Amino acid sequence: MREHVGEMAAIATAICWTVSAVSFQAASTRLGSMVVNWVRLVMGLCFLTLLGLVLHGSLLPSAPPEAWAFLGMSGVIGFVVGDLALFRAFVLVGARVSMLVMCLAPPMTAALGWAFLGEHLSLGQAAGMALTVGGVAWTVLERPPNRDGTPTDRAPPRHRIAGLLLAGIGALGQAGGLIFSKMGMASFPDPFGATQIRVLAGIGGFSSLFFAARWWGHVAATRRQPRALGITLLGSFFGPFLGVSLSLLAVHRTEAGVASALMSIVPVLLIPVSMVVFRERVSPRSALGTVVAVAGVVVLFR
Repeated sequence: MREHVGEMAAIATAICWTVSAVSFQAASTRLGSMVVNWVRLVMGLCFLTLLGLVLHGSLLPSAPPEAWAFLGMSGVIGFVVGDLALFRAFVLVGARVSMLVMCLAPPMTAALGWAFLGEHLSLGQAAGMALTVGGVAWTVLERPPNRDGTPTDRAPPRHRIAGLLLAGIGALGQAGGLIFSKMGMASFPDPFGATQIRVLAGIGGFSSLFFAARWWGHVAATRRQPRALGITLLGSFFGPFLGVSLSLLAVHRTEAGVASALMSIVPVLLIPVSMVVFRERVSPRSALGTVVAVAGVVVLFR
């Protein structure tokens, strides 16, 4: 299984991101998406710095300048531009619909990988990616009613359009972030150290926005929301710390498009969570979409 390290890391990433997606959706409704973005990066940086001290005895990664440059750009594109748009989409249309639009990330990543890295997918890989993305899209495109008969998507049309556009920007940000990450890890193949550089760049980008918008008062107000901070801490461990690090390992050890396709199964993994937390029903269509997505994952592994 050593030849499938990248694929296994991508699956583990999807599991982590399932936890973080639900956590950040809940926290964003209480604290706001901008504040949650900044707080979760700071929390993630604490985890990463502590790990660096334990493993290497250093506060900062000893990466070459070109790695800092590419990974820093990846952090700004992925965390600041992409995730800020995605988190706002979570608030407007919910995590499930937002992650549907994020199904555009794998083909975007594959296209950017071909353009910037010269990566080419085999026919089997392309088929597996199509099955995975198609199954995920089929699963979450449906909007089943809640158990009481009310629709699960109550977003007004204006909010829905804005949320879909923002989720599309999030997909493009994730794709660009993965490509720049892979370029940076060519000379610095440490997933946790690379993630720390990305997080530092993301914190810098968000801090600049906060100074310009004078949002620090909103950050200070989070001390009155200990429950939301606890939820954010959970999402930060499975998101910026563990999940993002695993995603960099995945994109480093396999083609960027393949890794992105495997990471895109988050909406499928959200189904049982939606059943328990949000009391949504699973229709036969959702079950069929899950089977198709899993079949795509099997093809990618083979």
